[in-house]
Amino acid sequence: MNLLFDFTVDKAAKTIHITREFAADLDLVWDAFTKAEILELWSAPKPWKYRIKEMDFREGGRCLSAMISPGNATHWSLAEFIKIQPKSSFTSRNTFCDENGNPLNNVFSLTKNSFKAGDGITTVYVEKIFDDLSVIEMFVLRGFKEGTAAAMDNLDEYLLTVVTSK
Repeated sequence: MNLLFDFTVDKAAKTIHITREFAADLDLVWDAFTKAEILELWSAPKPWKYRIKEMDFREGGRCLSAMISPGNATHWSLAEFIKIQPKSSFTSRNTFCDENGNPLNNVFSLTKNSFKAGDGITTVYVEKIFDDLSVIEMFVLRGFKEGTAAAMDNLDEYLLTVVTSK
């Protein structure tokens, strides 16, 4: 099955748009994006690892997580949940931080993840809005598109095991 993956950078709007289809129902895809134990299984492009130190998925809650390189370099990030519409969308304010969630700089993005159920397919729309164009350019240069595509492929693999075991 050929599942849609679209990654578009809108420099004028300082926004990255990602659209990705998954061959699973909405409940499974929603859980994969909102439950720590599932997020850890797919969120990092191999051979990187993704670990969650703290997850409180509610408006006003947060997710403190780390991407860990094969050489054990750890890159922390914080997502603060602003708005959650169950099984529909959630919006977070994101920044790079230390292991306690203290921001490393004044660079933030606003990310909205939206979910749309279809016939055996769930489509996820991600919109990342940045304050500074140079941050988007840094993300692109460091392989954000490729890393996102690889992580989404990991999610496909996970969903396949869940769907076939039902």
